[in-house]
Amino acid sequence: MLNETQVTFLKSLLDCPGPSGFESAPARLWRAEAATFAAVEGDVIGNSIATVNPGGSPTILLAGHIDEIGVIVTYIDDHGFLFLAPIGGWDSQVLIGQRLRILGRDGDVHGVIGKKPIHLMKPDEREKVSKLADIWVDIGATSREDALKLVSVGDAAVIDAPVRVLPNRRIVSRAIDNRIGAFVVLDALRRYAARPGTARVVAVATTQEEIGFHGGGALVGAQRVAPTMAIAVDVTFATDHPSIEKKEVGEHAIGGGPVLTRGSVVSPVVFTVLRDAAARLDIPVTVHAAGRGTSTDADFLHLAREGVATGLVSIPNRYMHSPNELVSLDDVDRAADLIAEACRAVTSDTDFTAR
Repeated sequence: MLNETQVTFLKSLLDCPGPSGFESAPARLWRAEAATFAAVEGDVIGNSIATVNPGGSPTILLAGHIDEIGVIVTYIDDHGFLFLAPIGGWDSQVLIGQRLRILGRDGDVHGVIGKKPIHLMKPDEREKVSKLADIWVDIGATSREDALKLVSVGDAAVIDAPVRVLPNRRIVSRAIDNRIGAFVVLDALRRYAARPGTARVVAVATTQEEIGFHGGGALVGAQRVAPTMAIAVDVTFATDHPSIEKKEVGEHAIGGGPVLTRGSVVSPVVFTVLRDAAARLDIPVTVHAAGRGTSTDADFLHLAREGVATGLVSIPNRYMHSPNELVSLDDVDRAADLIAEACRAVTSDTDFTAR
């Protein structure tokens, strides 16, 4: 079970701002923690890489992306108001009424999202969905020159929503997707290091997944690490709350255990390794069927080099891409145990070709 020290580290990691392309701060935290038990390095795209059992074989890559969605300053008007573009996939309605944490050159700058008050809206305006172009950020500046003392065009920002721990070992954060995956691969590596198998295991906190239609840090990391097998760790939609259609996305409950993806880009061999490891440890899992891509790092890991046998483990997540994403610490703990056990089961004799 996750101890108090691990949960404290997780909370620090989740609170640290790091949108796609601006992941340096959470990456530093991740590498510092990894260095307590693994050999650590980085690369020019921002990936953080931790290795255990460096002389082992085969090589297994564990990938969890460390970036989060955010926004970027595109314009500052004469009155000092900031205008934004998205970093990653946003529902613009989520931003209404929020506070922002802007990554200024001299430290954090705080601002609030502004919008015309409802009292001044015409009836047809009240029925319209607010677009990103309809809102602005107020940092308290009185002019463009005043604002430029604190922020610049190209500065990134995140919603200013700190971590909260709820009853029943549930945790809420704006950065669950996918800082939780970066945490899981690191904790799985820690557990593997405590009782290693024969494989060389490399955990990578990948970058740019939320904008990574080209493969982002995952593809670069896989090219560098040269794994035979990979496991991507991400979040998936929890379906145990109102308005979800289970026939479309399956049945995955908060606290119900990790989710294993089957089909699409997933290696049937790696799926079996993960499913059997869950059975040995009596870890509850559910299965997500993916007929096409998974919209995760797995989509690019499996295409690296000569091809990589890839699996996908996901944490059920409520309210994805909102300031209040929610997961269960029990699911996080089980996922780390499951992945470490799966790595121990792989040897140089493992045949990754589905025959």
